[in-house]
Amino acid sequence: MPESGVRPRGTLLLIHAFPLNARMFDAQLALAGLGWRVIAPHLRGFGGGTGDAPATSVDDYAGDVIDLLDTLHIDEAVVGGVSMGGYIAFAIVRHAPRYFQALILSDTKSQADTPEGIEGRKKMLQLVDEKGAPGVAEDMIPKLLGETTRRTRPAVVDEVRSLILANSADAIAGAVRAMMTRPDSALLLPTIHCPTLILVGEEDGITPPALAEEMQRGIAGAQLAVFPSAGHLPNLETPDAFNATLAQFLSHRV
Repeated sequence: MPESGVRPRGTLLLIHAFPLNARMFDAQLALAGLGWRVIAPHLRGFGGGTGDAPATSVDDYAGDVIDLLDTLHIDEAVVGGVSMGGYIAFAIVRHAPRYFQALILSDTKSQADTPEGIEGRKKMLQLVDEKGAPGVAEDMIPKLLGETTRRTRPAVVDEVRSLILANSADAIAGAVRAMMTRPDSALLLPTIHCPTLILVGEEDGITPPALAEEMQRGIAGAQLAVFPSAGHLPNLETPDAFNATLAQFLSHRV
């Protein structure tokens, strides 16, 4: 909640990356001090959640987020997504654009998986089946974190491993299936008219800066920020710079 005396600004909803959970945004909760109501939900089965059937499409996740906004009586929000969270944000834009006060896309892309990408997802499903979350963590950490982080920030490496291990194998597999069947969102870009911030780590090898620049060209007026010494998860790798960039965007563009 905002600090006493801070004027309420609105809702900032953050959608987490694969194969992490909402605790990846712990550092971003500090933005509540600027007057924003910060909401970061665990997606189905992530963060130790049980009960719901695993998602099978990004639309399942998008529907869950829309239901959450409706339950909380939130008519519009700044919606941000990291990696898979960006794919889900695009799905919400596709189905319910009226909710967007602004859009934040971090280390994601608008294109659907290529045939090679789909083959990679199938290998990930096999890995989940054979080795569960620990196997996924060992495979993904070198891809998720930049070389600088892996070399100089062992606490971040440990944090990311812990975030992955907190998730069920069923939830991880459901997310893989959702990502490999997601539609292409490139044609959606020109239809986005809300203030948009695009973020990317300079060392991101999964969705490199060139893809962020492509999204910026596709969304009129979009702002782009590149974080040195960060990979696919700059909100965890360089949280101070990430938060400062978000704060400036929220204060001046929203």
